[in-house]
Amino acid sequence: MSESNNTDIIIARDVHKWYGQFHALRGVSMNVKRGEVVVIFGPSGSGKSTFIRTINRLEEHQRGQIIVDGIELTNDIRNIEKIRAEVGMVFQQFNLFPHLTVLQNITLAPMWVRKWKRPLAEETARELLKRVGIAEQADKYPGQLSGGQQQRVAIARALAMQPKIMLFDEPTSALDPEMIKEVLDAMTDLAESGMTMLVVTHEMGFARSVAHRLVFFDAGSIVEQGTPNEIFENPQQDRTKKFLSQILH
Repeated sequence: MSESNNTDIIIARDVHKWYGQFHALRGVSMNVKRGEVVVIFGPSGSGKSTFIRTINRLEEHQRGQIIVDGIELTNDIRNIEKIRAEVGMVFQQFNLFPHLTVLQNITLAPMWVRKWKRPLAEETARELLKRVGIAEQADKYPGQLSGGQQQRVAIARALAMQPKIMLFDEPTSALDPEMIKEVLDAMTDLAESGMTMLVVTHEMGFARSVAHRLVFFDAGSIVEQGTPNEIFENPQQDRTKKFLSQILH
């Protein structure tokens, strides 16, 4: 697959997902280009998080196709492992190992999965901590850090695997308001570096200034998508208008 920016790195075609009788994703189709920053928003239970979790097979889709960087996601474990190596994920909860230092949290996967030697892994980890603005926290344990610092460690940890795509699932929703900005700043820096990003968030200021495209989910479907300008200034669908009126004060 060519590396040019106009190629689609994620292709989702008519993706369906059920939990028992509950139809969580109802025919979601979306392509994401290399280097594109896509913000997915919508009410709770609309399928946003479920959808981005299907992209690295944390959730299994039952119908439709998902192709990530030319590899189709099927039950083939080798394909799943290949894709997970290319896709970094940052969750609402930081999921750091409490008994490991910040540095150890970040070096663990590159040493195990990428088979890096410790000096390279540690040098990379320190550079990434510097990049997210917490170089001085390398030898602390997660419990000694604020929520905003822990989330930035989680971002650095995901980046240590040198992913081609970063998925963010409501990365600031568990944070106190004063910590949200520092995490969004780290994400903005990442977006500006050209990383392909899918971000589920309610942070509309971030969406307006950083996203190339906004996608509004409701009841397991994409209701509307467009540039930030199109969605904020001139939404076409009543459901989009209503939702935005509730969250934009």
